[in-house]
Amino acid sequence: MSLFSLHFSPLLSPLWLGLCLAPLALITLAGLFLRKRGSWLRFGGFAALALALFNPEITREQREQLKTIVGIVVDRSASQSQGSRTQDTDAALEALKQKLGAQSDIETRIIEAGSGTENRDNTRLFTALNEGLRDVPPSRIGGAVMITDGQVHDVPAKADELNFKAPLHALITGTGDEFDRSIRFIRVPRFGLSGKPQELVFRVDDAGKIPVDASQSSVTIRINGELVATVPAAIGQDVKTEITLPHAGRNIVEIATEPLNSEVTTANNQAVALIDAIRENLRVLLVSGEPNNGERTWRNLLKSDTSVDLVHFTILRPPEKQDDTPINELSLIVFPTRELFVDKVEDFDLIIFDRYQHRNVLPLLYYDYIAQYVQNGGALLIAAGPEYADSMSIARTPLLSVLPALPTGDVTEKGFYPRLTEAGKRHPVTRGLEGSEQEPPQWGRWFRSIDIATPQGETVMQGPDNKPLMVLGHQGKGRVGMLLSDQGWLWARDFEGGGPYASLYRRMAHWLMQEPELEEEALTAKGTADRLEITRQTMSDKAAPAKVTTPSGKIIEVPLTQSVAGQFTAQLPADEQGLYKIENGDYSVLAHVGNVDTPELRDSISTTQKLLPVAQASGGNVLRLKKITEQAAISVPDVSLMNPSQKQSPATLLGLRPTQDTSLVAVHRIPLFTSLLALAALLLILGGTWYREGR
Repeated sequence: MSLFSLHFSPLLSPLWLGLCLAPLALITLAGLFLRKRGSWLRFGGFAALALALFNPEITREQREQLKTIVGIVVDRSASQSQGSRTQDTDAALEALKQKLGAQSDIETRIIEAGSGTENRDNTRLFTALNEGLRDVPPSRIGGAVMITDGQVHDVPAKADELNFKAPLHALITGTGDEFDRSIRFIRVPRFGLSGKPQELVFRVDDAGKIPVDASQSSVTIRINGELVATVPAAIGQDVKTEITLPHAGRNIVEIATEPLNSEVTTANNQAVALIDAIRENLRVLLVSGEPNNGERTWRNLLKSDTSVDLVHFTILRPPEKQDDTPINELSLIVFPTRELFVDKVEDFDLIIFDRYQHRNVLPLLYYDYIAQYVQNGGALLIAAGPEYADSMSIARTPLLSVLPALPTGDVTEKGFYPRLTEAGKRHPVTRGLEGSEQEPPQWGRWFRSIDIATPQGETVMQGPDNKPLMVLGHQGKGRVGMLLSDQGWLWARDFEGGGPYASLYRRMAHWLMQEPELEEEALTAKGTADRLEITRQTMSDKAAPAKVTTPSGKIIEVPLTQSVAGQFTAQLPADEQGLYKIENGDYSVLAHVGNVDTPELRDSISTTQKLLPVAQASGGNVLRLKKITEQAAISVPDVSLMNPSQKQSPATLLGLRPTQDTSLVAVHRIPLFTSLLALAALLLILGGTWYREGR
């Protein structure tokens, strides 16, 4: 292809051209105006001089026609894996390659979209199309073809928002006679109180060619894998129900409807919600004996925790110390022993005896009530001092049945560093306690401990001569903790640098109240966008591999590696979205990977309606590869090149707009007024002028 054009290459700059030609132009024009003899010849001479100075050239450009770029966007999202859609997509892609490859002036670009973790929740074909053609000038784009089921979530509102002025076509997988049932949450709380009713609202919808008998559904509700209810649900109507979250922390709520034989997929027959449950304010009863330095430490720590409702009583006068002081002057209120230890004892989450000594203030029967409270799931903490070793110790009451250790009657009084035992290094209450890594530990000394006989629970801290200092034990459904020293307040006062008393006391209290994250034997798992994180907490020095069941039913064995003492972890790349079941020994847990409510899983029916407006506005078509499910082979339309004036593609074809862009191969320049030619013209004209004037 050759193109000709006229160009000027002036011999002088515009300023000098103006200075040279302006006087001559005035003289020539004045001669023409006054009709002087030879004026036209002078005008010709001036024109020849001007042309010589402007140096005109004829330019011949040799150009090559550029190829038209056509983008083919292949939808590889999760909904494309239903039925024969994947096979139909691959077959359509191969057919398009052949049809476009037969056109020598067309270049195709294959753009895979919808795969990978970043596109797992949504099908963003237009984003992928713009990214794939980002380096192509819009004038070179002859059109685009999308091979998809039509469930696209970034469709532009107008064709003007496309980055090119060419037809957009869509080849739709799936058929028009499909049917699918889905269930989804309409309203679900993100947070809730454990043990309290929470309202859920969900909805079951049918889409596509709905069967005649599909008007009612039965929905099962599971919490953390346990079936809690089965409720009927009318199709297309919001259904309200209530659930109770069993424990604090994350709870997985799953609703599911029974599958139907004619459905496109059963992946959306269940929906999952993650609800973080919190406990109501923890109710703690702190009963102190005679005033001591540690009493204020316990009180300040518990009062500073906004999640704790503290009831604190200090026994200032035992019954044997009688005097004439009126009772209303001795205390603000009468000690309500029966109300606390009989009527309301089950309402408390934790009971703490802080250096409390039995002096007949409480009837012996009340200690039996406290023991029953522990056996039924309550929590008891003994912060012991010297009184625990004497004859009036609470260990000599019916409370004896739940105590993990009994006093020997001896008290050791000498300076020592509290140290973690081997069990303490693994136990979640004391594991990683700040300052415990060094020897001696980086905290202050204590100076008194209470000697006990062989404890039944776990000794997590030891005192002087490796004697037990902190014992944690299980009793029935409840728990008991013993701190065998009243010197913890020294850490609170920063004696010799202090120590992590707040962390230690708080962890111990929350372990006693059975907070899930402080369980010494536990299996937890957390799902992210593309991986599954497994944590096994155990007091053992090893952990067996975890068995992981994927949403599709595939079973994977995952080895666990110790990250810190008492904690084993593993990370598993998650290629599937949905609920994973993780098992390890007697423990099992559920974890959800991916978004709990994704548009990709919500709608699985193939459709032409989402892409039709933008395709028609751009001059393209939306065509199905198959009309009905029984059709065996797909039908891919032919490709045609449109005329520049043609705005709409033929209804059954894939019309493409050929580009008009070319690339420059070579440039040839032909001067019209060479130096000799200009000199000859000037001499001829000047000679004619002299000849005319000489006559």
